[in-house]
Amino acid sequence: MIVTNIDNIPGMPILEHYGIVQGSTIRAKHVGRDLMAGLKNIVGGELKGYTELLQESRNQSVERMVKQAQELGANAVINVRFSTASVAQGAAEILAYGTAVRV
Repeated sequence: MIVTNIDNIPGMPILEHYGIVQGSTIRAKHVGRDLMAGLKNIVGGELKGYTELLQESRNQSVERMVKQAQELGANAVINVRFSTASVAQGAAEILAYGTAVRV
């Protein structure tokens, strides 16, 4: 499966268009990560626990989007974007979406 954030794949014409596909996950903060984040706020530095959490969330969202595209018969997803939204205190949704096509 080709996944790209551009609106076409150079040298590969779009043969079929299946429409928008998406995948999402909702994740809550972890108490241990919150404690470490609080300490990092005092001394500064990267919040590695949150970086890992967001990376896992993005990966899971993309996996779900790709699965939906495969079910439609697509072999590529173009114009991929990410969005985040707060859905509850301490929980956020990560959404990956794009256009499923056959190239």
